Parts: sequence; structure tokens; C-alpha cells
Amino acid sequence: MNTALIDTARKMPKAELHIHIEGSLEPELIFALAQRNAIVLDYPSIEALRAAYAFTDLQSFLDIYYAGASVLQTEQDFYDMTWAYLQRAHADNVLHTELFFDPQTHTARGVAFGVVVNGIHRALSDAHEKWDMSGGLIMCFLRHLSEEEAFVTLEQALPYRDKMIGIGLDSSERGHPPEKFARVFAQCRELGFHLVAHAGEEGPSAYIETALDLLQVERIDHGVRCIDDPVLMQRLAREKMPLTVCPLSNIKLCVFEKMLQHNLLTLLDAGLTITINSDDPAYFGGYMNDNFAAIVEALPVQRHHLQQLARNSFTAAFIAPDIKQKYLAQVDAFFAR
Repeated sequence: MNTALIDTARKMPKAELHIHIEGSLEPELIFALAQRNAIVLDYPSIEALRAAYAFTDLQSFLDIYYAGASVLQTEQDFYDMTWAYLQRAHADNVLHTELFFDPQTHTARGVAFGVVVNGIHRALSDAHEKWDMSGGLIMCFLRHLSEEEAFVTLEQALPYRDKMIGIGLDSSERGHPPEKFARVFAQCRELGFHLVAHAGEEGPSAYIETALDLLQVERIDHGVRCIDDPVLMQRLAREKMPLTVCPLSNIKLCVFEKMLQHNLLTLLDAGLTITINSDDPAYFGGYMNDNFAAIVEALPVQRHHLQQLARNSFTAAFIAPDIKQKYLAQVDAFFAR
């Protein structure tokens, strides 16, 4: 084990760009919120719930993910969930974070849109005030639902436009290609939102191309299947299109059987703008530094790779150029020691 490199990865400044805030709900907090809201869970104990985190694919994860989200009822619940994540991120030297949230998971249960966004946003504001951590919210449409339902969600979101920086697309990739949401993404683009989409995780590399060409996204979430198409890989490198890669998630969901098989270093060395992220850390076995430790242990990661990954995380972030330069300077100063 390369303890020096792992220590470098832990201490270096970094940004997280692919975190589903509902996926940061630890079993202990799920049980605490269930008790607060008088919700009876299907699991008799925290241990039983954690034992259920044995996923075979994306859908088996989503089933338990949505069950866990059912305990979120009030603005304070969403605040507490987000604050718990932000404390972990701060401890991992995350200086900037862009949070995905899934309003449809909650509005379908009768929770008002404002309850969701206000609770999460208030926690982000407190993190900025306490630690000078910057951040933003990216609202995701659930791709297993219809585009018409996405349009309804967009209408619900508009009164809270100032609290969101972007629009994303998540949930079940298989059978739900990006073009299914071309019209609603076009409207989001006209409204001035940053655009991202999950593509090329369980779905084919063709989904990455569609997300680029039809949805006109600015980042690809996951994107590891691009390796199946050398021409696409060259395009991604040429266009400096960021991929928000989530190593532990990819192993947990069997995208790769073992970490030593992961292709992120191959993609990075091929000139692609790879970033490291935690995805759904409560379910997939680790937050940011856990992901970095896992790749350092399994792959031939060098110090220059870590510097590039840290730089990429800020380069790919949706932040003002002056703030971006400030963060990049911090990365370079750290590695110049």
C-alpha cells in the first residue's frame, strides 16, 4: 500500500461534481429520521439495512435507494442529510461541491418541491459561511419517468431558479436513452441552466454521443463505456469534455468486477478530463477520500495523476473563472511543496 500517495490524495484540495445527496443518507440517519417522522421501515435494525446493501446492478440499488429516501419529509430532514454529507466532504478537503438532487422522488410522495430545495440549499449556505466551501445544486430528472413528467418538474423548479445551477439526468440508464429528454433539455438550455447527464455507465457508449449531440451537455456523468469507441474517446479528449467518474460505485454496481480492472487511469493517460467522485457514498462504501484511496491501492497511480485529477475537478466545475483560478492555484501550491 502506497501510504504516502494515499496521504497526498487525502490532503489535496479537491472538488466533488457527482454526488447524489439522497445517496449520502447513512443507515443511522435513515433510522433517526424514520423515528422522528414516525415511519416504520422494512428493516428491523441499522445492521439489517446495511446488510441489504448488496447490489447486483443499478436497479437493485435504486430499489433500496428510493426506500431510504422515504424518510425525508421536512425541510429540516433535507438540511440534516445535506449537512451530514458536507461535514464529511469538508473533512476530505473538498473545497467545492455540486450536489445532484431528485425532486421527483419526493414530490411523488407528496413532499413539496420547496421543502426539498430549501433544506438542501440552506445547508450549502451554512457550509459556505462556516468553511468558505462553495457549491451548487443540480436538479436531476429521473429517466425511467416520462419527459412530460420532467416538464412538470421543471415548472415546479422555476420559482427556485436562483437556488440551482444546473440540470441533470439520472436513474435507470438501460432502455432510457438521452434522446427521450431532448425537448426538456432544450428548454433548460434556453433558461440558462448548465446541463449534465449520466451516460455510458450501464448504457452503451452511443448514449454518450447522444447526450453530447442532442442534449448538448457540458459534462458526462460516469462515461466509462467510452473506451468501447476509440473515435469517441478521441473526441472527448479533443473537446476536453469532463467525465465525472465514480470508482467505488462502478465496483459496487458491477460495472467492473475489481478496481484493478477500472479504466479511469487509461482514460486519464489518453488525455480525457477525468474527475473522481463518490456518487452515492452511503451505499457504495465511501466518500471522496475513500475513492481516492481505493484507486491508489489498486491502480498504478502516480503523484502527477493526483495533481491532474485535482485540477480536473475544479476545471470541470461550474464556477466563476476567478474562483476557478483561485482553486487551481491552491492545487498547484499544494503539489509544489
